[in-house]
Amino acid sequence: MDKVHKASRTLEITILTAENLSLNRKSIKKNVYVIARVDPTNFGSTKAGFEGGSNPSWNEKLALDMSFQTRFITLEVKCKTSSGDRVVGTASLPLSDILGDYTPESCLHFLSYRLRDSRGEKNGIINVSARVKVPVESMSPAVTENPVRSGCSSSWKQPALGVPVGHQKSYYGGGVARGVPIWS
Repeated sequence: MDKVHKASRTLEITILTAENLSLNRKSIKKNVYVIARVDPTNFGSTKAGFEGGSNPSWNEKLALDMSFQTRFITLEVKCKTSSGDRVVGTASLPLSDILGDYTPESCLHFLSYRLRDSRGEKNGIINVSARVKVPVESMSPAVTENPVRSGCSSSWKQPALGVPVGHQKSYYGGGVARGVPIWS
């Protein structure tokens, strides 16, 4: 009997930290949380951070089911105030940042995104890690037999991607600059 495959996959996103958050141009003191949203009815949320102020830290892992048509995840930073919950800033995480052509989809990615407030102005940065969880039954035989071939192991030699930065004798990345730009 054939196995029935779901028409979805799971995004595992860890909300790590945020930097330089403000509300009405004043530093935030506490009660900041993050909602990661696939669509209006499919989302996950961190607990409100009572410490860290304008530089909160959560390190909370969220698992979100998403269809194969999903193109981005919305990250919304909010603050609990006496007048209700207020949006501090939002950012869009394109799934193309995680599901690139050069890395297996189960690899862990560390990403940073610029937050924008309701007026469209810069309002801090959010730092996350993310990976798409691949169901074991969908992995190729080579991957299930030998996990070192999965592409995330340090023994696997990924082709150098990025911008060459001089001589190829580098201890960190083979002479290639890597990173995720934070757009202004």
